[in-house]
Amino acid sequence: MLFPEIKETISSLNFETISEERKSVLQLLIDFIQLKSDAQQQIRLNLICTHNSRRSHLSQVWAQTAAYHYDIKNVFCYSGGTEATALFPKVAETLEKSGFNIRKLSEENNPVYAIKFSENEIPIIGFSKTYDDAFNPESAFAAIMTCSQADGGCPFIAGAEKRIAITYEDPKAFDNTNEQTEKYQERSLQIATEMFYVFSQIKK
Repeated sequence: MLFPEIKETISSLNFETISEERKSVLQLLIDFIQLKSDAQQQIRLNLICTHNSRRSHLSQVWAQTAAYHYDIKNVFCYSGGTEATALFPKVAETLEKSGFNIRKLSEENNPVYAIKFSENEIPIIGFSKTYDDAFNPESAFAAIMTCSQADGGCPFIAGAEKRIAITYEDPKAFDNTNEQTEKYQERSLQIATEMFYVFSQIKK
């Protein structure tokens, strides 16, 4: 079962805030997941942005949580960047506020986090890496480009069966401002709303 605070966050998500134009973008991901689900194949999603520090991690965590919530089997969500940096601490803090249990497993320049959405489920492992890191799948995955820079700068993703651009504005623009906390929360909830919408559309 999901942690109660996460359930509370989910109950606040409103699919009506998603425009028809945006839904047509998300339909490409819905179709990929549905196709794999119907064929009873593993569904691998690699969510990619430039530094693998903010949007790609939020997308990975919310997509994996949505798959669990809607009981869509064999979903494995990964994230990566065109370069590796570090998971930005504000992202972990924002997810904690939505109810995730987060534990930092290492204290290096690129720390590793265990991100849990449920007491009895395997935690999501969060750390910054390139999209083709050995931690990520080599083939048979969908590359989900969560930022326009990575989408434009990466014309070819080796091993990807499908490439889908679902881009988000970077909350980094609000770092070191009074709006930082609010804007990270806003972006996180936008991503959550869209990922939950996607998985809500999958027919079992």
